Amino acid sequence: MAATQRQNIFVVWLYWYFLEMPNFLLGVWKNYILFALNYLSLPVLLKSFLSPWRRYKWNYPKWYQVGDFLSTLVSNLFSRFLGAFMRFFLIIGGLIFQIFVIVAGLVIFVAWMFLPLLIIAGFWFVFIY
Repeated sequence: MAATQRQNIFVVWLYWYFLEMPNFLLGVWKNYILFALNYLSLPVLLKSFLSPWRRYKWNYPKWYQVGDFLSTLVSNLFSRFLGAFMRFFLIIGGLIFQIFVIVAGLVIFVAWMFLPLLIIAGFWFVFIY
């Protein structure tokens, strides 16, 4: 604290604005990316892509009965197909949201870095023109 009191306030502001805050913003951006990834559970959806939807699964008959066996087989295949179909759209929606989070973070970070130049250009525009 004593070292910062002896420094020029403009130098302290430059250090904060261009070194400390971008580091903080990158950390916040990383947290948002990880939150979106975990909230939408994209890794789990990819791992369980062909699993039955909502664990709906029928047990095969104990005795060899062709009709019951085929009925159970079709039901289990339909449940897996439904699971893959639903997970496909959930994964696509999650990827779209993840891209939105990445682009929004990039826009905010670039806007933060160029904001002083925009303010100076605004003053210059107002007072010159």
